[in-house]
Amino acid sequence: MIELGKYAGTVLQAYGVSLVLLLGIVVQTIRANARARAALQEHENRG
Repeated sequence: MIELGKYAGTVLQAYGVSLVLLLGIVVQTIRANARARAALQEHENRG
């Protein structure tokens, strides 16, 4: 592992927060895609 010295806690915390935010964006995107697909399928079934 890279030697981070006295800033190790801050750096690792920043990486953790970034990872959580990125995972949240991925989950939100997947859920929005599923909703859009369902809405499109419903619209196509009506026509």
